[in-house]
Amino acid sequence: MSTEQKAPLGLTPSQTIGPFFAYALTPRAYGGRELATEQVAGEGVAGERIRIEGVVYDGDGVPVGDAVIETWQADAEGRFNAAGNAGFTGFGRAETSAAGAYFIETVRPGALPGLNGRAQAPHLTVSVFARGLLVRLATRIYFDGEPGNAEDPVLALVPAERRATLIAKRGADGVFRFDIRLQGESETVFFDV
Repeated sequence: MSTEQKAPLGLTPSQTIGPFFAYALTPRAYGGRELATEQVAGEGVAGERIRIEGVVYDGDGVPVGDAVIETWQADAEGRFNAAGNAGFTGFGRAETSAAGAYFIETVRPGALPGLNGRAQAPHLTVSVFARGLLVRLATRIYFDGEPGNAEDPVLALVPAERRATLIAKRGADGVFRFDIRLQGESETVFFDV
C-alpha cells in the first residue's frame, strides 16, 4: 500500500455551448426530427395571439446565425401549464436564421402573482444559447405600454436607462420586435440566475 498523497482533482473547465448544439437542439437543418417549437399556443388557446420577432447580434453588431432562443411563459390568465388549457405548452424554442432572425408565436401572457406582494407584469422568460457562451444567458421580454411594467419587482431592479433593452415594441403590423444584443452598445440586460 502506497503512502503517497494524491493531488486533489481540479474542476473540469467549461466549454462553449455552440456551434454544435444546433445539431441536437434544432436539428431540422440536419434532416433530424423537429424540436424547434416556435408555435407556443395552438389554435383555440384563449388570449390575444401575438408574434415576437427579432435578431440576435454579437458584440460587433453582427447577426448570430447559429443561436437558439428558448422561452417560458404563463398563459393569458397568468397560469403556467394549466390543466385544461390544451394546446398551450408555455415553452418555445427557436433557432436563428443565417441572418440571426428568430420568431415566436404565442398568446400574450397574463400578469403573475406577486413577489413580496407585488404582481409581475406580463412577460416571457428567455434563455439564449450561442457560440462562444459558456452558460446560457437569461433575460425577459416585457411589452411596451403594459401598465404593470411600472410596478414589476424584477423590472424595478434594472437601472431605468437599461430597461428599454427588455421591452418589446409593437410595430404597425402588430408584430412585437425584440432584438437581443449579446454585448456592446445597447446590450440586452441579462440576469444572473
